[in-house]
Amino acid sequence: MRTVILRRGLVALFAAAVSFGAITQAQAESLRIGYQKYGTLVLLKAKGTLEKRLAAQGVQVQWTEFPGGPQLLEGLNVGSIDFGVTGETPPVFAQAAGADLLYVAYEPPAPHSEAILVPKGSPIQSVKELKGKKVALNKGSNVHYLLVRALEDAGLKYSDIQPVFLPPADARAAFERGSVDAWVIWDPYQAAAEQQLQARTLRDGQGIVDNHQFYLATKPYAQKHPEVISALVDEVRAVGEWSKANPQEVTDQVAPLLGLPADITLTSVKRQGYGAAFLTPQVIAAQQKIADTFKTLKLIPKPLSIKDVIWTPPAKVASAP
Repeated sequence: MRTVILRRGLVALFAAAVSFGAITQAQAESLRIGYQKYGTLVLLKAKGTLEKRLAAQGVQVQWTEFPGGPQLLEGLNVGSIDFGVTGETPPVFAQAAGADLLYVAYEPPAPHSEAILVPKGSPIQSVKELKGKKVALNKGSNVHYLLVRALEDAGLKYSDIQPVFLPPADARAAFERGSVDAWVIWDPYQAAAEQQLQARTLRDGQGIVDNHQFYLATKPYAQKHPEVISALVDEVRAVGEWSKANPQEVTDQVAPLLGLPADITLTSVKRQGYGAAFLTPQVIAAQQKIADTFKTLKLIPKPLSIKDVIWTPPAKVASAP
């Protein structure tokens, strides 16, 4: 009898151990973040507060830099990262391509943080004069929508210009050589071109685009690990509020990481939007307008529903200020 009881006890203990192991396996062991040479994630990486907070949950943070939003979302789509930040347009192209992503949060508008630039000696004085001209841009990035809206506002169609799709570094080289007539770009590349090349701003986003930054996660990761995503957004919000109040400190910290002079970095820091928040109906509607615009232009193959890919935070997090 004692042998039977002992065996039953061992079986129960083994079952408990297996159950505990399954729970442990379900917990996140890592958080892989994609970032670019701008934005609050650069600051969060520099401060190291996220690593300290998630260490208590047994989560290791890994960072990967990308040259632009489309490339970052490709990394998210193929599973090389779990979370990242891009401008308004890349998530639209990614969703259209079937990426399994969710919008997690957004930053306030930063319309001055992207612009259409022309060389300092260019005779072009207005967006309307871009008709028939070569315009460099990173395809599918936030500036793609800026270009569409700026042309529309000037009475032109997207088909009236010659888009030249290049990543930022190649676009700058083409811009310096005079191989293109204009360059649509974001900070800090924008600020660098303005100060180092004396590039002239033909039109920035003021009055025509919001230029939100969006934080996105893979759907499986966000659904399995809402506590990690919630902690991440909380840390992003905190470092954003600190950054807004301390632009010079941010500059001193980030300029060496970006490899840019302090004056260029400070310009970028001041033009950025800070204060991450969960998506509102108004922001979702604005993003839907972008998706509809690109469908009309046949730049994406099908209509999209943005509201279907919005992450719902845990109730206690959603109600936080």
